[in-house]
Amino acid sequence: MRVGHAAAAHRFRLASRPAAGVIAAGLLALVAVQWPLAALARQSMNASGGGLPWWVGAPFGVVGLVVAWRKPVNPLGWCLAGLALAAVLDQDGSFYAIADYRLRHGTLPLGWVAMLAQPGWAILIVLLGLTVLIFPDGTPPSKRLWWVLWLYLAMGLVWMVTAYGLTVDAIVRHDIRVDSGGNLLTLDNGASSPGWWNVLQNVLLYALGLSMLLSLAGQVASYRRSSGERRQQLKWLLGGFAAALAGVVLAIALGHAPGFWQAVGHVTVLAIFAVPVSMGVAILRYRLYDIDRIISRTLAYAIITGLLVGVYAGLVLLSTGVFRFHSTVAVAVSTLVAAALFAPVRRRVQRLVDRRFNRARYDAERTVAVFATRLKDAVDLDTVREDLVDAVHGALEPAHVAVWISPQD
Repeated sequence: MRVGHAAAAHRFRLASRPAAGVIAAGLLALVAVQWPLAALARQSMNASGGGLPWWVGAPFGVVGLVVAWRKPVNPLGWCLAGLALAAVLDQDGSFYAIADYRLRHGTLPLGWVAMLAQPGWAILIVLLGLTVLIFPDGTPPSKRLWWVLWLYLAMGLVWMVTAYGLTVDAIVRHDIRVDSGGNLLTLDNGASSPGWWNVLQNVLLYALGLSMLLSLAGQVASYRRSSGERRQQLKWLLGGFAAALAGVVLAIALGHAPGFWQAVGHVTVLAIFAVPVSMGVAILRYRLYDIDRIISRTLAYAIITGLLVGVYAGLVLLSTGVFRFHSTVAVAVSTLVAAALFAPVRRRVQRLVDRRFNRARYDAERTVAVFATRLKDAVDLDTVREDLVDAVHGALEPAHVAVWISPQD
């Protein structure tokens, strides 16, 4: 009995609000250090090196720390916070490795510490898959996925331990060589890497990717079986991944587009933040049932963007390739046409999407429209009152409805 209490107390100390505060302070310090380290390495703060720029990992860290603060016993918050911590450590290590081993030939102090921080990309990838596997309450969505979880953790552990083992070996042998991104060449999966490491890393990467796909498939299957709050939580997860995927695809498609649409492509890449935000909302259950509205709006605007980009590109190609208009005139006319089409296309697409993905709104709008049609020909006050009560019940589903009619003088 004492052992159980001791274990519980130890767990409480490790997963507690003070621990979340310590991690938050550490993350802020590591992000702040990136500015002088980037200047020392003569790199841009947006340089990804072997990992992610700080602004990509920041939303994961913020959401993870909020979840860890509000729900310390849920391991998902700690996974997201650890993911952000690994990303920042990786970036700091990459900057310092470039400054030390490429620009100053190993003369800076504590270069080996940077090399131990740099393989944080392996921890990042493993934790990202783990958050999907154990969403939303810290356990797999079904008993059949427990073996996927243990297999995933075993493969991830082998991968991380091997990466750090090769790093320590390079440090001990004083054979530290890094590429332009600050990555240890021994881990670069190329000619400088041991042959067995190249094979092992390829196998483990494919296996980890397959495990993540299986976990996503398990979440989809769990969504189909679930109901109520659990179903809404899974909607948030799947909606976040769908939004992130759509944003990345649009960013790639619009990457070489001219002018305004290229700017749109740069903005859409921010859709990757939908993953941590959707996880945080689902775990904390904040405004949980707004997900239907968010999904319908996201899908509608993604479809609208795709249609307008297609119209814009088609008009530019038609006017410059067939009618031989000047490119500036063609771009201006195409932009005006796309802008004029935005409102009617948005209304029609939104109505179609709401009919499928936001049925409550669609039914409510139909109920109000039918009531408005009947109201035009109504003359009896009691009939109007009954129709009004029925319309309010059908559109808003309130617990109680009262109609007050002002008495005539």
